[in-house]
Amino acid sequence: MSAVLSDRPAHELSFLRMRDSDLEAVAAIEKSVYVFPWTIGNFRDSLLSAYECWACWINGELIAYAIVMAALDEAHLLNFAVANKWQRQGVGATFLQHLIDHSRDANREMLYLEVRPSNVAGLWMYQRFGFKQLGVRREYYPAVTGREDAYFMGLNIAKKIV
Repeated sequence: MSAVLSDRPAHELSFLRMRDSDLEAVAAIEKSVYVFPWTIGNFRDSLLSAYECWACWINGELIAYAIVMAALDEAHLLNFAVANKWQRQGVGATFLQHLIDHSRDANREMLYLEVRPSNVAGLWMYQRFGFKQLGVRREYYPAVTGREDAYFMGLNIAKKIV
């Protein structure tokens, strides 16, 4: 699947299933955007566990990725990141819409995620898409000074019957 960014029409995004050969690029983005990154082993385990692992490409460059665990009629976004130089350009929103559409097409009814309260940009994007806070996971994330809570959020993505 491809999408053209509305504010940058010269760039076309492609969403492809992640492959083992993508893991070094994924891990490099992960290390550049997170203080406590997943390891390449975590990503490899996600592939081996048959999670839905997506890579977002532009002009032959891997610029974002997502890991989704799906079970029955639910999906859980476990990891989602956009390379620093592509942030705040619509990539995250376009990619998130792809994940929502794909999950809906797979007859899933809910999409869940956790987000750090300190991740203001991510929190704002999820709220803009209609995610609602369902709870708080206390001391969920490692942080520079101990642990940080996570907002547990959900979005009803069930197909509407007309």
